[in-house]
Amino acid sequence: MGSDSPPEHYQPPGGTSVSIGVDDRAEGERIFNALADGGTVRMPFAETFWAQGFGMCVDRFGTPWMVNAGSK
Repeated sequence: MGSDSPPEHYQPPGGTSVSIGVDDRAEGERIFNALADGGTVRMPFAETFWAQGFGMCVDRFGTPWMVNAGSK
């Protein structure tokens, strides 16, 4: 469960990331690209030794994300 906060109490997240794991690489890349749109890519979505695809970004609202797709 997640929720936004009233503007007067909002602070950008720090020291944590929201993680999404999916089985399909194409779906993971689609999710990553949507989250990165208008934000900042910290690690481009690419194959790693543990996954068919992994990437890190901060969305346009300042929330850090990790997307992991298709474990090896």
